[in-house]
Amino acid sequence: MKLSELLTSMLLRALRMESLALSITQSLLKLTSMERTREIYSVKLPGNPKLGEGKPENQNHAVIFTRGNAVQTIDMNQDNYFEEALKMRNLLEEFSQNHGKFRPSILGVREHVFTGSVSSLASFMSNQETSFVTLGQRVLSNPLKVRMHYGHPDVFDRIFHITRGGISKASRIINISEDIFAGFNSTLRQGNITHHEYIQVGKGRDVGLNQIALFEGKVAGGNGEQVLSRDIYRLGQLFDFFRMLSFYVTTVGFYFCTMLTVLTVYIFLYGKTYLALSGVGESIQNRADIQGNKALSVALNTQFLFQIGVFTAIPMILGFILEEGVLTAFVSFITMQFQLCSVFFTFSLGTRTHYFGRTILHGGAKYRATGRGFVVRHIKFAENYRLYSRSHFVKGYVVM
Repeated sequence: MKLSELLTSMLLRALRMESLALSITQSLLKLTSMERTREIYSVKLPGNPKLGEGKPENQNHAVIFTRGNAVQTIDMNQDNYFEEALKMRNLLEEFSQNHGKFRPSILGVREHVFTGSVSSLASFMSNQETSFVTLGQRVLSNPLKVRMHYGHPDVFDRIFHITRGGISKASRIINISEDIFAGFNSTLRQGNITHHEYIQVGKGRDVGLNQIALFEGKVAGGNGEQVLSRDIYRLGQLFDFFRMLSFYVTTVGFYFCTMLTVLTVYIFLYGKTYLALSGVGESIQNRADIQGNKALSVALNTQFLFQIGVFTAIPMILGFILEEGVLTAFVSFITMQFQLCSVFFTFSLGTRTHYFGRTILHGGAKYRATGRGFVVRHIKFAENYRLYSRSHFVKGYVVM
């Protein structure tokens, strides 16, 4: 090796070691004057400085700089209100209350989605999210007792979680949905997750079609990785039969049944094609006409593709009834039908199925940054085709 190459390699190695040493030392600084800071204390983190995704890494690292017995986690697309903060004392009192066999380790709160007026798609997502973070979380907490942590501004028992691996899991692949694994850890380690509505925190949800598709893809891929994780297996082993069924339906079972729904559409259409091409359908129809069997004729001509989107909106309708009353819920549902919400939810169902199935078969789910901005703009068809070709267009060609 030449001397210049040797010196270059030694310099690169020294720079790499210096950057490594700098990157794994984290400090808590205090501003003493306009331009001067003072280091309170620093923490030297072991191992590779880039272990996992940024958000869970920062959460687990920031816990050691916190004070008190409770930590509230609020995402960047959320905000808080002064009048809601005044009620935090009432919420924290729930840590000292008895909510079953174990004391609460996570106090869940509801959210107020304020981006529903941006567009029709934003209103669909806002209504769907509102039903999930209010009606859904109430039922998951009581009586089902299978509520986990879903990225909401929940309040954590700091002492409980700082001794059990932190409030997130930060590995790059299997723990893409790092929030819900905090709930898994808490439940597996004899914690108790409850839901209370003393306060509500504002939340900005995705408003553009591509943003929504990326978000659905991220969540569906993360759920596919959950299926492959050991946490789901351990929870299934430890739950009793009824709690295990509740947990299945509200986590991996929802996406699995969504995938089965799309597969059922394929089976239905291929079956109709076989009946038409083989002549079996005509003979069955003739026999039904001779016998006057109207029910069989109706069953053979059933087209349920349009109904899939309506079925997924049922929890949202119930949430409307509980929050706003029957008349307002009826008007809102009719308005959403004129805005073609069934088409949107059917499209979203295809997105979830594609990413969930691909993650189950091939793995490799990854974090997809959606931006969460007020993105309402015209997008070229070529860009949309590249984004949805494998998940929607190719499947549509096959079905046609």
